[in-house]
Amino acid sequence: MVVVVSGLLGAAALSGAYSVLAGVRVYSVIEGESGFLTARQGELYNTLLMWESAGRYQGGAYLACAVMFLVWFSRMRRNLGLLAPDRFRNGPGWAIGSWFIPVAGLWLPYRIALDMWGAASPLPVDGQPYRAPVWPVNLWWGLFASNVMFSRWCALKFDRADNLEELRAAVVQYMFCDTLEIAAAGAAVFFVVRLTAMQQRKILEGPYRPAL
Repeated sequence: MVVVVSGLLGAAALSGAYSVLAGVRVYSVIEGESGFLTARQGELYNTLLMWESAGRYQGGAYLACAVMFLVWFSRMRRNLGLLAPDRFRNGPGWAIGSWFIPVAGLWLPYRIALDMWGAASPLPVDGQPYRAPVWPVNLWWGLFASNVMFSRWCALKFDRADNLEELRAAVVQYMFCDTLEIAAAGAAVFFVVRLTAMQQRKILEGPYRPAL
């Protein structure tokens, strides 16, 4: 499961990179060799078709990745709930349902991820509070949530573009958005691999860690 999710995240990152390259092509056509906002209609049309095709590939890769990630996320929540049921504030069904709640979907899955991280963290033998560093969770969620919100802004600006200058600005914003998506995919891979490894280690070695 981890290999499949990581592979799909990698495919999503590659589709994002292709979309960035297509955006660069659209930008260069609009900008023109002279540096002014000029573009031949036929050439611009072809580059926009390429850019839109890249967006469709990106959307397909993102959808496949999202489905498998949710399956992994839900399965991990159930497994960790058996190891440390007292570490969770919500039932296992929220591992999927929380993603589809308007507005709250930008916060609730993050809370569940933090609970899973805490459940997978080993306990100290001396009884002192211990929690594995949560920066992988924060990094992944910060990039992901930022990408979600920024992509909606980019879509709005693109839909309202009425001239070449506004179109160029929208394309540039989308390139930044795609770059953010690539970074978010990389952070997600690290989060998935790290959390899975923590769970497996806790199963094999027991719930405690040696005292420092």
